[in-house]
Amino acid sequence: MNQDERNAAILAKYIPDKAIPVIVKWIKEFDFKLKLTKVRNSKLGDYRPPIDRPNHQITINHNLNPYAFLVTLVHEIAHLTCYNKFKNNVSPHGSEWKREYCHLMTFFMNDDIFPNDVLFALATHLRTPGASSCSDADLLRALKRYDVNNAGSQLVFLEKLPFRTRFLFNGDRVFEKGLRLRTRYRCTEISSGAVYLFHALAEVELFEPISGVQSSFHIDGGL
Repeated sequence: MNQDERNAAILAKYIPDKAIPVIVKWIKEFDFKLKLTKVRNSKLGDYRPPIDRPNHQITINHNLNPYAFLVTLVHEIAHLTCYNKFKNNVSPHGSEWKREYCHLMTFFMNDDIFPNDVLFALATHLRTPGASSCSDADLLRALKRYDVNNAGSQLVFLEKLPFRTRFLFNGDRVFEKGLRLRTRYRCTEISSGAVYLFHALAEVELFEPISGVQSSFHIDGGL
């Protein structure tokens, strides 16, 4: 088995099959290392240029579903191609990066790779792509439909909970849902009284069952 075949076998665990040949080609062409990381609440992926390292490096959260993984990976590869063309002389998510991202996504915009609801959300997203797919509520909502929760999970989108409902976040921290401010909610931590802003599509755990509410590591990829 050669390196391309090994890379394809690894990628098959994380992205749609029809997307694999293009990503395998780009790994060789753009010479980057792809690594998986533990869950990071602040970001889904990350790009690092070849400064003090021999290769470009991209990291992706290991728990993303195949469609979210692919979108995040292409987002980060766009940073790579933008760096190759402009180095650090342009804004990280400026017009140059937007052009790169939109161009790279055209290789995957078909229903052999994405389901129709994700395709529609992506097409809208690509008109004005932002710094993260998480900043586009419609795209995030479409992608999260394909998450696989653990059996018996009590996770639910925060926007689904009634006002002043209490919920758990990050294990054992209890919050109370407050008023909505655009795409986020003001939520109060019960133990400290501190106020935090939560995205409407943050996945939280019910503190107490509520009638009528439905719940919706570092691994080296070796690439």
